[in-house]
Amino acid sequence: MEKVRQASHAGSWYTDNPTKLSSDLEEWLRATGLTKSPHVRGVIAPHAGYSYSGRAAAYAFANIDPTNISRIFLLGPSHHYYTPKCALSTAKVYKTPIGDLPVDVEMIKEIRAMGKFGMMDLRVDEAEHSMEMHLPYLAKVFQGHDVKVVPILVGAVSPENEAMYGELLAKYVDDPKNFFSVSSDFCHWGSRFNYMHYDNNHGPIHKSIEALDKIGMDIIETGDPDAFNKYLLEFDNTICGRHPISVFLHMIKHSSSKIKINFLKYEQSSQCQTMRDSSVSYASAAAKLES
Repeated sequence: MEKVRQASHAGSWYTDNPTKLSSDLEEWLRATGLTKSPHVRGVIAPHAGYSYSGRAAAYAFANIDPTNISRIFLLGPSHHYYTPKCALSTAKVYKTPIGDLPVDVEMIKEIRAMGKFGMMDLRVDEAEHSMEMHLPYLAKVFQGHDVKVVPILVGAVSPENEAMYGELLAKYVDDPKNFFSVSSDFCHWGSRFNYMHYDNNHGPIHKSIEALDKIGMDIIETGDPDAFNKYLLEFDNTICGRHPISVFLHMIKHSSSKIKINFLKYEQSSQCQTMRDSSVSYASAAAKLES
């Protein structure tokens, strides 16, 4: 029997009603007013429940022209399972309420043969939400197109290994049939996240959080993984997808394609005014091939 990764967060993090899910996604994609571009080769998008970050995420996925893409690499952080490596999925199919996405088993084999990647079992895969929250959007955007996914869980990887994984995966960036969906939320602020950086030069707390996130977003836009690492060391901003983003930056740096990341949307789950408040930031970006 085929190993199937169930849509384990459907019915809680987003609706499991296919009609409702489809119409929500359609509405959010349309509301962005963005046009699809064949030059968009990747996105960075949030992974919170859709009531929190669904609208913001649309600003990443609305850019995708599915016409020439046949493979999607998913890069997501690990929230529950500790590994110092990148780990590949053992599933054959990823289910969503609006259509299933087959896993590119041949590509998984090819990457596994590099000898540097671990494997995650189905239990770990289904417990993790970071990649799953991209799947309904991808299933929607790629509806009617023959596309496979390559899910890569990015663990607590050292800066040296981020560079190593980025170099190993860089060649896939140069194939225009490949697309990259990178999963990350931005600042998790408040005592419940053990992070309360506040620079009152920016006025209210939420403006300080925004300024902090924007510094990181600006650095990501430069495409410099070392500068991003320095930023994280300096501010320790709680960007949960820091490792997938870093690996992606190294991939771009070591590829022969000229790809530029641009952030298109920034939101916060709530606007923090006092030290008792908390929020999570969501930022959506498109990675575009420059001619």
